[in-house]
Amino acid sequence: MTVLLWNIACAGSPLTAASDADFPVVPVSKDVPKFRVETAAANLEIVWSIVFTTDGRMFFTERPGRVRVIENGKLRAAPFFVVPDVEPSGESGLMGMTLHPQFAKNHFVYLAYAYQDSAKQQRVRVARYRETGKTLTDAKTIIENIPAARYHSGTRLRFGPDGKLYITTGDATEQSQGQKLDTLAGKTLRLNDDGSIPTDNPFINQKDARPEIWTYGHRNAQGMDFQPETNLMFQTEHGPSVIDGVSLFKRTGGDEVNVVEKGKNYGWAKISHKTKREGMETPIIEYSPAVAPASGMFYRGNLFPGFKNNFLFGALKGEAIIRLVLDGRRIVSQDKLLEKQYGRIREIAEAPDGTIYFSTSNRDGRGSPTKEDDRILRIVPLADNQPEIEIK
Repeated sequence: MTVLLWNIACAGSPLTAASDADFPVVPVSKDVPKFRVETAAANLEIVWSIVFTTDGRMFFTERPGRVRVIENGKLRAAPFFVVPDVEPSGESGLMGMTLHPQFAKNHFVYLAYAYQDSAKQQRVRVARYRETGKTLTDAKTIIENIPAARYHSGTRLRFGPDGKLYITTGDATEQSQGQKLDTLAGKTLRLNDDGSIPTDNPFINQKDARPEIWTYGHRNAQGMDFQPETNLMFQTEHGPSVIDGVSLFKRTGGDEVNVVEKGKNYGWAKISHKTKREGMETPIIEYSPAVAPASGMFYRGNLFPGFKNNFLFGALKGEAIIRLVLDGRRIVSQDKLLEKQYGRIREIAEAPDGTIYFSTSNRDGRGSPTKEDDRILRIVPLADNQPEIEIK
């Protein structure tokens, strides 16, 4: 296992380039749990989101528009559901999925996907469905007309501890969108479970601001979860890349992990990398060169005590799972797990029994797929006398 050291960003004031003293080195962890990796499913296509039901089923999305299910350890051959109007172009398509907190009672499933509007413009819609055991039905639009493009379309879905639905959106390759409060692009949105707007959203009474907005100044956040001890929201966000022409910052990288809080401005495209500016938030950690963070979760289970309350995310370009050990919002240490062993890693999710699952994304046009890609793999504890190798 190869471990990389990265730099921590600290809080900001007027626009400056931070010194190295502002970004202390993050040490490598000394207590990485031992584990082995097993293949759960193979020959898939760009697995974007994985969720688990209380009865043990795994649902996952494939970016071309399919919802699939693994039940009793076996992948159903036929898709569970296919989104009929999905627009799977570039890096868009069927993306985020989440279950209602009361799924066991109401069987509500939420999907985020790209589509074309009547003017043939790409947009993102979040829709709610009812799961019947055989398919998804009773589609209800929660929110739509979110700006999208072939790249930078978001979209991660997650219910918070407050019971509200949080949605990350990309800037749709329009760098100015993140700072504009009259558009849904480049934001974190917060809604009630039926799509209505919570009365305590920060911009609900502000003229010329969209009331759905929770935070702004984002480029393309694709990972999101809430810290168990504090309920703080953590997000992973892609930094500038060659798709932008690197016109603002003249360099790539600048991937971020942010603590995301009500009403705050996370800087894009006014600041990036180690740049600071008054009234804008800097990340708790910044990655240059890029690792392309595509997911994010806090480990809550007991199967791996050494991972308890750690923040884990898949890195596409970094080809690894990155583990952050935290004390509140302070990073204590970090590691790169499984580096260069499975190619591009996108989603990471925890099963009810504490097993950790992750997906490869080697068929997304930027990877080098093997004959089994894409795959969903699981991380399980290493028993006595077992080798630390993959079991297929």
